[in-house]
Amino acid sequence: MNVECCLIATYAHNVATNLATTIARCSSDSTVCERFTSTAASYHARDVEPAPCRLARLGRQVSPSSIILLTLLNWVSHSYASDGIQYVGELLNNTIGPTYTYYIRLDDDPSADRTATFLGNLTVQVDKVCQDLASDPILSAAPAINAIGFSQGGQFMRAYVERCNIPRVSTLVTFGSQHNGISEIQNCENNDWLCQSWQGILKANKWTSFVQSRLVPAQYYRDPEQLDAYLESSNFLADINNEREAKNETYRKNMKKLDRFAMFMFSNDTTVIPPESAYFAEVNTTSAEVTKLQDRDMYKEDWIGLKYLDEMGKLDFRVAEGGHMQFADNVLADCFDQYFRGTPSGPLEL
Repeated sequence: MNVECCLIATYAHNVATNLATTIARCSSDSTVCERFTSTAASYHARDVEPAPCRLARLGRQVSPSSIILLTLLNWVSHSYASDGIQYVGELLNNTIGPTYTYYIRLDDDPSADRTATFLGNLTVQVDKVCQDLASDPILSAAPAINAIGFSQGGQFMRAYVERCNIPRVSTLVTFGSQHNGISEIQNCENNDWLCQSWQGILKANKWTSFVQSRLVPAQYYRDPEQLDAYLESSNFLADINNEREAKNETYRKNMKKLDRFAMFMFSNDTTVIPPESAYFAEVNTTSAEVTKLQDRDMYKEDWIGLKYLDEMGKLDFRVAEGGHMQFADNVLADCFDQYFRGTPSGPLEL
């Protein structure tokens, strides 16, 4: 066959971020692809067009050495098009090379997307993200993707893993996320009119169905002294943490498919109360006593697979110096280098 292009794609495959090398050969008309895998890989043929061939057919310029698929999820009051989120994508590409980067959004309009980070039903939003990722022409062809979520984006991305996970997430990294919820509603920034307009309703009516189905921060609010109200009314967090009596086995099963779950807590986080929520820790709101994840029932009984990941050496507890979402470029660059850089073994002799 007259081969016009040969792309090497590295896909996350097994424990400790070992990567299997997939070779894609595309014909001169870029419509017929033959693929070969390294003998170390156990990845089987799929009835879909390989992602590298799709990239070639769609005319994308990619590095000949690697293609790593990544999703980014934004934090409250920031749209997918915000300077901060876009800069993260640029830093990623500068650190590990050209990367297919998918910016998760809840609306194509940046203003509406920003509003959706504060107003919306998280169950509906996660379902939309599941559909969007599964229908993306590049992501849907990959055997696995990597994902990073900032602040509330971390628990949202984890909800994606638990509830659908197609395409499968291999490495999940979260920064300053509220995995065990917040026990205080943060004050609004001076120029955040959206937050300010709803602040009173949010603080006074956390457990009403109106608030739980519309105000995003309320849906991961969790005060240990109000657990009964939380378990009865929480629209989101109580479900994805599998805290209710009836457990969803799919959540645990999907989380156990992760090859790595790295959780970063900010060392001086005064925005997320308590900051230890980034580690799934429980903090007594009266005594400030911290119960670490490993001492909680959710770990001991493995409600969402965290004990399994920990015992397999796939659960990382990391610290990022600074306040909430305030970190130096080197922190992100080191994260990208450790968790998202591929180590291809080279092409097969064909």
